[in-house]
Formats: sequence, C-alpha cells, structure tokens
Amino acid sequence: MSATSTKPSSNPASKQDAGAIDVLEALLAARYSCRAYKSDQVPRSVIERIVTTAQRTASWCNSQPWHATIFSGAETDRFRTAMYTAASSGGDAPTDFPWPREYRDVYLQRRRESGFQLYDAVGIPKGDRAAGAKQALENFKFFGAPHVAIITTTEPLGVYGAVDCGAYVANFMLAAQALGVGSIAQAALARRPDVIREYLKLPADRLVVCGISFGYPAHDVPINSYRTSRAPLSEAVTFVGE
Repeated sequence: MSATSTKPSSNPASKQDAGAIDVLEALLAARYSCRAYKSDQVPRSVIERIVTTAQRTASWCNSQPWHATIFSGAETDRFRTAMYTAASSGGDAPTDFPWPREYRDVYLQRRRESGFQLYDAVGIPKGDRAAGAKQALENFKFFGAPHVAIITTTEPLGVYGAVDCGAYVANFMLAAQALGVGSIAQAALARRPDVIREYLKLPADRLVVCGISFGYPAHDVPINSYRTSRAPLSEAVTFVGE
C-alpha cells in the first residue's frame, strides 16, 4: 500500500470511541473537592489502581518527576497530628515554590465565591475571621480523610517539574473519582515543607508541591454539598483561525 493511501487503518487504537469523551466529561462533572470522609480505609488494591492509572500522565520529555508518598491507617493519624500541631502553632515556613503574590480581578472574585460557598456550607458568618481561621486548619487534619498523598518533584526541573506534578494530581483525582473515591488537592500542605521534609526524611533536591487527601466521601455532610462554578469558554479560550 502506498504512503498516500486513504484506506482506513485496521489498528484498533486509531478508532475513536465515541463514548470515551462522555465518560471523561461525566467524571469531570462529578468530581469535587471532598472535605468530609467516611472512616473506611480504601483497599490497597484500589489505591494501586489509582496510582497505576495516574502514572500514565504525560510529562516534559517523559521525565515523570512526581513522587507520591501515601499514608494509610495509623500512619495517617500520626502524620495528621504532626502537621496540625505545626500549623496551629502559628506562622509558616518558607515554601519550596513561591506562594501566589496576589489574587486580582476575576481571580480574586472566583476565590471569594469559592470561599463564601464553603463558609455558607458550614455556617460561618461573613467576616468571622476566627471561625474562618479554624476552618482553614482543617486542611492540616486532611479533613478527616483516612489517606493522604504528599506529592514532590525534583529541584533541577524547577517550575516545569511542578507543572508535570499538577497534571499527575489531576489524573490521580480523576482515577479516584472513577473508582468512587473522593479527593481534594491541597496546596495548603505545602505551607509546611519543613515538617514534611523532616517527617519523610526528604533529600534536599525533593521539593514539596502539594498534598492529596482522599477516601470514601461522606455525601450527607453539608460541607460536601456545594459545587464551584467554571468560567465560560469566552473567558478561558481564544481561537485563532478557522
């Protein structure tokens, strides 16, 4: 057959599955940041399937810079205590990556909308800073999740290693959703890289990107009742050409 032949390929991989995009859309629509969990442990076989799926994440030059340290059982509780104790003592340690300098314009609006939805769900009045600070500390209790993963990257890859880790985190959470496991990505945990580094005995060239708390969601808890909005395509996408 010539190189210019238009005969359809018999390779199954080249055939589009019309239902695949529907599955992906459904998973993305169903996934949310879960902040209340059942106490049940996720079986190791399910966790291994999640990370096996996430391991297919695309990365810069296939460098795969991510590493996930996953806590379960009593180890989660010990790590939870260490993180909460440090966070509740006040102050932050220098982060491994620069923290957002400022939220402006529409980004500030979106952040406020999400925050007000959270506060409304748990009954925190607007302006109650003490209650807001107490709720923020729930990050360091992993919102009661039975598992938490700490995601790190390698220092020489800089911000691009962190970008690859972001893609890994997204795929981890989608894989979890597909298996009925709730999750939440937590940049807040990266505020205490000092505790994480000491606890995990991380080498100097491993940088803390974020955490992912996960487990089976408690659907009947009010904090899991709201959903954040998404910007319209007109704000997020620019088309050039036909």
